[in-house]
Amino acid sequence: MNQTRLIIAGGFLGAGKTTLIWDIAQRLVAQGKRVGLITNDQAPELVDSQLLRQAGLRVAEVAGSCFCCNFDGLISSIKSLHNEAEADVILAEPVGSCADLTATIVRPLKQYHNTEVIVSPLTVLSDPARLKSIIYGGNAGLHDDAAYIYRKQLEESEVILITKTDLLGEEELEKLIKDTCTCFPHTKVMSASVNNGTGVAEWFAEVANRQGEGTKILDIDYDKYAHGEAVLGWLNGTVALTGSNAYWDVLLKDIMTGIAKAIKKEKLRVGHIKVIAENGKQYAVGNITGDASTLQIRGTAGMSNNAKLIINARVETSPENLDNLIRNVLVHAIGNKYNDEILAWRYLMPGRPNPTHRIV
Repeated sequence: MNQTRLIIAGGFLGAGKTTLIWDIAQRLVAQGKRVGLITNDQAPELVDSQLLRQAGLRVAEVAGSCFCCNFDGLISSIKSLHNEAEADVILAEPVGSCADLTATIVRPLKQYHNTEVIVSPLTVLSDPARLKSIIYGGNAGLHDDAAYIYRKQLEESEVILITKTDLLGEEELEKLIKDTCTCFPHTKVMSASVNNGTGVAEWFAEVANRQGEGTKILDIDYDKYAHGEAVLGWLNGTVALTGSNAYWDVLLKDIMTGIAKAIKKEKLRVGHIKVIAENGKQYAVGNITGDASTLQIRGTAGMSNNAKLIINARVETSPENLDNLIRNVLVHAIGNKYNDEILAWRYLMPGRPNPTHRIV
């Protein structure tokens, strides 16, 4: 088969990966390009996958483990998108707590599948607030071992893309770019904001016209890496809701506010929390990427008698405590105003990374 361009957009939880690939995919479709997307998580029922499908995009999902531990699943998704969707470009979003991608993904692709895919330079997205903390010696509000993963992601990247730059002043952004270049002198540092449209086209032009070198092999402590993932409790759940002409945006706001308050009360550190409320083709998405001040809600799910919630939470606590926290918030928010049915519910602690390949 003809070669497909594969662009891997990595980065820690909450960096803006889904927002970026959604935006790029829309731009490419408008240009007449055929685009495929691959999402990835430790469990099924992903907000990201559903959000991208809502935009009418072709999405393959590798769930249950990261790309590196399910390399065959990644290859199967690539082939499916190429053969069935005839994708010219595939955008892949790995698990946000995943590192060592050059040795476990990029190099195996280049060695075993170089006639099928052209792998672009590995991009790592970084939220400016967390990036500042990391490059200035902090832990970005994370457990030290989770922050270790964040640093390793930056270390192996061929392109660092600073996201959400609309939140920064011009001088502040210039300084952050300069200081990031100083910390990672052999890495291309770029910036972008999907909200105001700056830098996105420039980043895509950079990675769409180059082939990844695959030379940045990490010296990584897999014990520390494994613990950095394991400090996070993960929860994915899907809930069907019914109500009489209900305004679902109000419920989503109540749920997100309730989660933010519970997180603050228990003094828990957040990797990322996403909730999507779907009403047919209408949807609203809530995000928390840190403390309560990071809560954002966008879109609208409108009014109807039926809706669906998908919840993805990654928080530094035990899976059991995270389950209890989210369930209590839902019980309080839903009350007797709606009827609810759990369609899927899974909470877990990620297992130790066990890559299919590691080529150094």
